[in-house]
Amino acid sequence: MADASGTLILDVTNRRWSAEILSGAQIPKEWLPQLFESPEVCGKLSKEGAEAADLKAGTPVVAGAGDQAAGAVGMGIVRAGVVSATIGTSGVVFAATDRPALDPQGRLHTFCHAIPGRWHVMGVTQAAGLSLRWFRDRFGAGMDDGRDPYERLSDEAASVAPGCEGLFWAPYLMGERTPHLDPNVRGALLGLSPTHTRGHLIRAILEGVAFSLKDTFSIFEEIRVPVTNIRLGGGGARSVLWRQIQADIYAHEVELMEAEEGAAYGAAILAGVGAGHWSSVDEACNAVTKVTTRVRPSSEASRLLQANYATYRRIYPALRSIFAGAATQQSA
Repeated sequence: MADASGTLILDVTNRRWSAEILSGAQIPKEWLPQLFESPEVCGKLSKEGAEAADLKAGTPVVAGAGDQAAGAVGMGIVRAGVVSATIGTSGVVFAATDRPALDPQGRLHTFCHAIPGRWHVMGVTQAAGLSLRWFRDRFGAGMDDGRDPYERLSDEAASVAPGCEGLFWAPYLMGERTPHLDPNVRGALLGLSPTHTRGHLIRAILEGVAFSLKDTFSIFEEIRVPVTNIRLGGGGARSVLWRQIQADIYAHEVELMEAEEGAAYGAAILAGVGAGHWSSVDEACNAVTKVTTRVRPSSEASRLLQANYATYRRIYPALRSIFAGAATQQSA
């Protein structure tokens, strides 16, 4: 059901194939597969499959879910109010809901969740961790001291005060999805002065990505999606500095989970429910997901970064006017 939500032919609200869309597109319903909820058993392992995988024939196969829905289950994002902010190559803010929460402006994705009878809504930043990787690949990570390059970059950024002395990064290297739905806009570094260093640039990237993710939280507030807990995931959650920056920019305590396996962990939970080890996904997540660390926002830094966020939101309209014209010239 969760994967079917991305086909554009599912009636997400009623969790069934859309008769209206099938009729309009002239697609016979018999062409489509049977729909299963994520923890539902949809088959059993054949003898040949069991031999190839070194498993028992007849092992139940559970429908599972896509990466975002399964990853959310792995982090315990299964009830309204609990939200994840995950920074990988892209960045995703993901909230579980008890109803289909729809954004009238289409800035967010609303899907069936991996939990029967629940939905999720998410916003996506195209170039989240990709922004930092781009900097590392193009400008290096400083002198190699045997540590991970991202740890060295984080150390450089930590030497700079919050706000980067007026330097801003707009992380639109790949265009943007949330909230702008603009494939033509491109990234920008704004406010450079002779006093800025590599550390300023790196910290500006970390802050700019968090500002972009905060855009989704702003939309959640508009459409009344509750946010009581924010759990961090992905590579961005491994950086002590990036955790603090996110807490400061979101102006909300953030949490880290014990398990870091993400979608694979969530898929295992769904399989356990399907195999009868737990009666529900909620029960399973209560048993095997655990918060290990909480990071509170710094009041002084958070006040500064809230003001900077208001400035950040003025950047995209200016970039749109520039790159829309450039796209028109290129197409001509």
